[in-house]
Amino acid sequence: MSGILQLDHLRVSHKGTALVDLNLSVAPGTVLTIMGPSGSGKSTALAAIMGTLPREFDREGRIALEGRDITDLAPHLRRVGLLFQDDILFPHLSVGGNLAFAIPPITKGRAARQSLVEEALASAGLAGFAGRDPATLSGGQRARVALMRTLLARPCALLLDEPFSRLDADLRTQVRGFVFDRIRSAGLAAVLVTHDLEDARAAGGPVVTPLGKVLAAP
Repeated sequence: MSGILQLDHLRVSHKGTALVDLNLSVAPGTVLTIMGPSGSGKSTALAAIMGTLPREFDREGRIALEGRDITDLAPHLRRVGLLFQDDILFPHLSVGGNLAFAIPPITKGRAARQSLVEEALASAGLAGFAGRDPATLSGGQRARVALMRTLLARPCALLLDEPFSRLDADLRTQVRGFVFDRIRSAGLAAVLVTHDLEDARAAGGPVVTPLGKVLAAP
């Protein structure tokens, strides 16, 4: 099914302890929130979807994206983007260089790539920032650049690993709104892991525990 992230009886355990048990689909433009305290299996669920699960974990089930089985694909072949707690911008590159780094090789020519960078910056309210040093940006500006870099890689789904947890309350609300708006406008299936109830409410989608207990319906 086009645009849908499917977790078909995805189960992950470690030394016999069940950590993840999910059987659901995430529609395009929807943010599924996986909520729970530290150590409950939230990051393990993301690692399973991303393809970075350590070997000592046991995994069962199937993961499909846009109808394509990605269960056993290498991470770079899955077309799944990841937004971290930290923006992780490359300090040796300009803002524009950071964005250009993510553009797939299929986009040829310096002018075409520069055009995509300028469009991304404009849509993030950062027109004219291409030549800036990332170190000169505010926290909110860095967060927006990090998201646009992820989107320029053209993922089919987006994973959010507590990306708002280190922002103060006002900035958290601003950045959270920006991220969720972009997810909806891009029609991406997204999975957010958090322990913050306000993040889950703002996401607007279903909320579950790593073991599949439904905490809230959309």
